[in-house]
Parts: sequence; C-alpha cells; structure tokens
Amino acid sequence: MPGPQTEALDNPADILLMGGAAGGGKSDLLLGAAVTRHQVSIIFRREYQQLKGLKRRASELLSTKGRYNGQQETWRLDDGRLVEFGAVQHENDTQKYQGRPHDLKGFDELCHFTESQFRFLIGWNRNANNPAQRTRVIATCNPPTDAVGDWVIPYWGPWLDLHHPNPAKPGELRWFATIPGEDGQSRDIEVPDDRPFVLIDRHIEYDFDPSKFKLVEIIRPQSRTFIPANVEDNPFLANTRYVSVLQGLPEPLRSKMLLGDWAAGRTDPADQVIPTAWVIAAQRRWEPEIPGFLDTAGIDVARGGEDKTVISPRSGVWMGRQISLPGRETPDANATLTEIAAAIPAGHRPTLHIDVIGVGSAVYDLAKALGHPVAALNSSQKSLARDRAGVLSFVNKRAEWWWLMREALDPRSGEDVALPPDRELLADLTAPRWEMTLRGVQIESKDDIKKRIGRSPDKGDSCVYSFARAPAMPLHVIV
Repeated sequence: MPGPQTEALDNPADILLMGGAAGGGKSDLLLGAAVTRHQVSIIFRREYQQLKGLKRRASELLSTKGRYNGQQETWRLDDGRLVEFGAVQHENDTQKYQGRPHDLKGFDELCHFTESQFRFLIGWNRNANNPAQRTRVIATCNPPTDAVGDWVIPYWGPWLDLHHPNPAKPGELRWFATIPGEDGQSRDIEVPDDRPFVLIDRHIEYDFDPSKFKLVEIIRPQSRTFIPANVEDNPFLANTRYVSVLQGLPEPLRSKMLLGDWAAGRTDPADQVIPTAWVIAAQRRWEPEIPGFLDTAGIDVARGGEDKTVISPRSGVWMGRQISLPGRETPDANATLTEIAAAIPAGHRPTLHIDVIGVGSAVYDLAKALGHPVAALNSSQKSLARDRAGVLSFVNKRAEWWWLMREALDPRSGEDVALPPDRELLADLTAPRWEMTLRGVQIESKDDIKKRIGRSPDKGDSCVYSFARAPAMPLHVIV
C-alpha cells in the first residue's frame, strides 16, 4: 500500500529519518526493512524495557518465518536473515556493539538517544560478507520532548529547522560530510553531491589524483533525508480510538504527537530547573551589540578530554556570544588564561568568575597573581542564601546559582535577561533537574547530566557562572 513506509523503504538515502507524529507505523517500517531488504539487522531502543512492544510486534509478524532466541535477542529467519534487538541505556553501553557490522542499523524513538550514541553506533553500518548488499541507517521518532533529543533537529536541519536557510522537501536527498573544524572538533557540512573530496588548507578539492593523497583522508559524503508520517498514514490505527486519544492530549504534546509538529513547544519535566519557554524568550530579546562595559565573564574550565572550556561575557542583563574551546586547547592555566584574554574585547576588564573546584583552581590562582579581577566560585560550598520568596534554601552554591539563574529568567522578575540564540545553550540551561531535600534545593550533578544527555553542559554552567555573585545585577546573591 503506497504511503510513507513504502517511500522510506524505496528511498536511496544512507541515513533516513521517518516520523513526526505518533502512530505513523514507524516500528513496522524498521521490522519490514529488516525482513525484506536486509540480511543482518539490528534495531535499537534506548532501554531494554522499551523493546517489549517492538519484540511483541516482531512475534506477530515473524512467528511463522523463523525462530527467536531470547538469550541473544535475535530472530533467525528461515531464509537466513538475522534481526537483532539492542539497547544502550548508558553512554558507554555503546561499547558492546563496537566492531559488529550490520547492513541495517535501526533506531526506534531516536530522540531518546544522545547524538554521541547515534554517531558511534552507525560507525559499523556495513556488510562484512556481501559487498552487493545495501547498507543504510533508518531512524524513527516523534519530536523531542526534552534536551536529550534536541540534537535531531540540527542533524536533519534542512527538513526540521524552521530557520534553515535552504529547506528540503520530504524524501529529498541532501549530502553531508564530517570534517575537522578550526577548533579541532568535527563538524558536519552540507555538500552538493556524493563526490569524494579532500581538504587542502580547509578548502574542498574535488579534482585530485588519489595516488598523490595516500596520507590524506579522502572524504566520502553520505546522504540524508526525512519522511514525515502521522497516524492517518497507518491503516491499522487511522480509524480507531487512538486518533481521539491523541486529540485529547494537552498542547504542545498534542501538536507533536498528532501532527508531528517539530516546532511545537517542548513539554518540560516537572523537575526541570529552568523552563524552556523562559530561555527562548531571553534568546529572542538578544541583540549583538554590547550595551556597555562587560561586568563579568563566566569561565567553565576543561583540561583535555571531550569537555570544552567556555567563556561567557556579560554586561548587566545582556550576555554575549560564548566562546567555546576544545579542552585540549586549554591544557594548563597559562593556555587557558591566554584564551580568556583573547576573548575579551579591548578596553573591557570584566571580573572572571571561575569555578575553583578541580582544574579551575590553577586558572584562578594565576589570574589573581597576574592582577586580573577574579572571583573564586566554589560550587560545593555551603549556601546561606534563600530564594526570592525567602522560603527555599539550597544544598550548596551550585544549587543557589542555578536557582538564581532561574529567577533572573522568570518573566515575572522584570529583569529581561538577554541570552545569545544558541541551541546548545538552550539545551544546557534546560537540562538540569532539581529535587527538594531536607537540606534544601539540590540540583542534579554535572556528571549525572552528562550521563543523561551524552555530553557535558559546559555552555549552561558557564552562563550560570557569569550571572553568579554579580553585584551589578538585581540578583539577591549572598556571597
């Protein structure tokens, strides 16, 4: 029967995303592709418990076509095809699948996965025995409802990002390549077609002699596409009560699940520290010009590894664009302070707000010794502050600073904080969760956030540091 599932099966894209609304037959697409178009397939959910519905559907479709091995989580079909189920609840669970080739890598509810998990797992999308067998990635999902899945929108930007300068039509192929950026971090670029190329002085060169580039990486682009689907496209659900169930959901969940609206507002968890709408409002108020002299610069220091050193300059309620540097570019205090000095415009002398827990302590000591205005932020120190209403106390300074950031962004505060429009900053500021303990408000640890969203929320922390302990701000901070 013609429809989004058929379009997806026949689409030649290397990496395909199908979905949007709930009930669009997304799981059936993954199973159908595995048993009709591929030889060795694996279908992932973020958690094993989430695989129950998929495995039940597989039993309905495959019970007469092969045998299921519950210990290995695999279906071995009579025609020799293999369908495996996998899960990567924790970030390092991906290591279990390292080096294991599958000609189909399937992801059910992709927005539950972190970007790093997805990129790692598709690295072994290949066929080890039959070069003629097509290899591809098929992912399905509804629009993201929290920070974990926000990365999906820029990854499929031409289809999902309303502000993309060159939007694509459903099913249209676009070609992308991953190249090293000037900051040493890999980044995706869109290219015109599938022609291989080399980078010479950061410029793309298509006409080259492969024999002369044995020590230079030849980059081969991959194609992506997106195909929307909703419950009306699923003949098994289109005329059932499920439609009315989706219609009864509160907004913006109704628009996401019924209509597949990727632009609909995100539904925040009840324990999210800073509401998404407040951050978006602050980013809409932002203007690029510095309104006055810089008061502070929040510094989140990284030393090597995958984390980043982030510098967040602030003038009053306005925060400038953040400077983000790979940790390997700030291996010691001297290098870090040099980068900080380069990031501050001439004529400005802001107070550097540095978290002195861990690697930041050496940067603070050096900055102080050299005469820079600097403030030591000890995130684990006991807090004596109260919230704006004088009711809530805080477990430590970290909880105090994040709560004060929340109150500054609260539309009722009248402070009209302005933050630069940056999706990663938005995701970082809306990632932390909080709970009330006997000692006061406790904010989710940075390590726990990193495990949940798959990366360190460095931009969010740097922003919070910039606004912490700032006497020029109408924030009631007790130092």
